[in-house]
Amino acid sequence: MAIAAAAVILPVGVLFFFSGLVVNLLQALFFVVVRPFSKNTYRKINRVVAELLWLELIWLIDWWAGVKIQLYTDPETFKLMGKEHALVICNHKSDIDWLVGWILAQRSGCLGSALAVMKKSSKFLPVIGWSMWFSEYLFLERSWAKDENTLKLGFQRLRDFPHAFWLALFVEGTRFTQAKLLAAQEYASSMGLPAPRNVLIPRTKGFVTAVTHMRPFVPAVYDVTLAIPKTSPPPTMLGLFRGQSSVVHIHLKRHLMNDLPETDDSVAQWCKDAFVVKDNLLDKHKEDDNFGDGELQDTDRPLKSLVVVTSWACLLTFGTLKLFQWFSILSSWKGLTFSAVSLAIITVLMQILIQFSQSERSNRSVPSKPARPPQ
Repeated sequence: MAIAAAAVILPVGVLFFFSGLVVNLLQALFFVVVRPFSKNTYRKINRVVAELLWLELIWLIDWWAGVKIQLYTDPETFKLMGKEHALVICNHKSDIDWLVGWILAQRSGCLGSALAVMKKSSKFLPVIGWSMWFSEYLFLERSWAKDENTLKLGFQRLRDFPHAFWLALFVEGTRFTQAKLLAAQEYASSMGLPAPRNVLIPRTKGFVTAVTHMRPFVPAVYDVTLAIPKTSPPPTMLGLFRGQSSVVHIHLKRHLMNDLPETDDSVAQWCKDAFVVKDNLLDKHKEDDNFGDGELQDTDRPLKSLVVVTSWACLLTFGTLKLFQWFSILSSWKGLTFSAVSLAIITVLMQILIQFSQSERSNRSVPSKPARPPQ
């Protein structure tokens, strides 16, 4: 890892993990003390507490790296964002798609109630994974026999959610890479399907289950398409720490849930058709370097994340100085060793977080006979 990036990762990591542990402890406290008596009161409290952690990552994008998020959607949809429950489907283009989703949610006022369907290993990540678990993210094992019931129960639990929530579902099942695209094209050719060029073939079982169980209380599906302009480097977690700026274009189309078909097969086909449209939209974006069919909305960065990070930094600095004063940590070899080990652990944990964001990238060769993806 580059020295310049490490010089940023260490102080940011110290801030993130110590403040995150405070957030985790608060979440655990309210989970034990409040949730048994009132689940929705717990959810309202957790929504605020979780934002105190998520906003640090928003700050990383907005104020440190200066990544510019440009949203293309119609004015009516823009007004409804954050004011209604929504199932969000999106192409999985970059390492930080989930963070881009958080940016949109934060701009819309529902960051603390932005949820996602994640792989099970995510919840074991220190701080961030634990906070996701307390916030009712859905974690899957990637085995439909085990995951079907998990999804059904998770969707039903959201029925009485007290705030507008977004539930993100990456129906491609994995991040887009050229190797995976070639495998998808081979499969499409063998099955007589339209060959994708910019997306993967969606896995529709989870989407069908979501629509079936959420239709009565979720009014809309947000069909989100992410694209990176030709002149911008692809955003990565490591690039964020290096302060690498980039631009992300987002196209958002709102579909009424009640307008979707009724049968499972028809809902699955609707999802596949939506990704064919998304593929064509990305072709057009390659030509024009923008989403010309949507109106560019104002999503300027707010001060909230900057205020939160500044406050955490002041509290951490004050607490550290008091700790050194009370225990004279730096005046003994034991204290110095403890401090050095703590910083080393935090550096390793931050590297794990960065590697985790890249964990699904694939450089494997394309199999000669692609297996049929789950539908």
